[in-house]
Amino acid sequence: MHSTSAHLTTVGGVRIAYRDSGSRSGSTRSDRTRSDSTRTDETAAPVLLVHGMGGDGHTWNRFARELLAAGRRVIIPDLRGHGRSARAASYGFDEFGADLVALCDHLALDRVDLVGHSLGGYAVSCVAQQRPELVGRLVLEECPLPLRSGDEQLTPIRRLPTPAELWHATTSLVRHPRALWAFDRSMTASALEQFHKPHPLWWERLSGITAPTLVLRGGPGGMVDQGRLAMLVAALPDCTVTDFTCGHSIHRDRHREFAAAVLPFLGVPFPDVSARAGRR
Repeated sequence: MHSTSAHLTTVGGVRIAYRDSGSRSGSTRSDRTRSDSTRTDETAAPVLLVHGMGGDGHTWNRFARELLAAGRRVIIPDLRGHGRSARAASYGFDEFGADLVALCDHLALDRVDLVGHSLGGYAVSCVAQQRPELVGRLVLEECPLPLRSGDEQLTPIRRLPTPAELWHATTSLVRHPRALWAFDRSMTASALEQFHKPHPLWWERLSGITAPTLVLRGGPGGMVDQGRLAMLVAALPDCTVTDFTCGHSIHRDRHREFAAAVLPFLGVPFPDVSARAGRR
């Protein structure tokens, strides 16, 4: 992905790194333009791709190339405590969302499509709740849905990764080892505590989401509870669920199936983009 690497410092003083393919969409509050030999879509919203816990933005490189081939502007941050972003004193789940809101404001975006995996899915859901007018379309890939009340129990993962999934994970780590050593492992305990704690406010705020939403759910090795997923679908005005047979990382382990579901949802013709991206 040809992009500019930059960073912003949030109000709380956390340095958030991101990559930006350029101001190539009309969906900003300014008229900045940039010459580029790639055909661009001047009306489509930029796409913000957000990784999960323990990873970094490089997990999206392949999908970003497909979006770029369609002329979409692509923005890929590293969440706090990951990749090239700074470590932080706290890792509240809502803080990850607030960092993304700060990034959108920093880039003067007035419309953006959001795609988030796992923890990144939770973060983009917070953006859609807090700033519904900002979000055009919302994609939640294997986002572990928080407990709604203290009467619920977490559903354990029911199988080990397959050899193919282990291969994808290993090769990804070899290509981008920084994700492993840059990850602030101190957030693990905080994350587990938050996963086990009910978050009724998150559920109450779902009614504020107005963007069409696509939920991607993995198979037996996934982390999306079926019961809470049904409650999510009932709470959102426009929500579609697509099921996959792989585990937690659909975009990595079933990339073609992932792209076939997500690209059309974002308004990008899937076969055409795949052919052009393959020629790059």
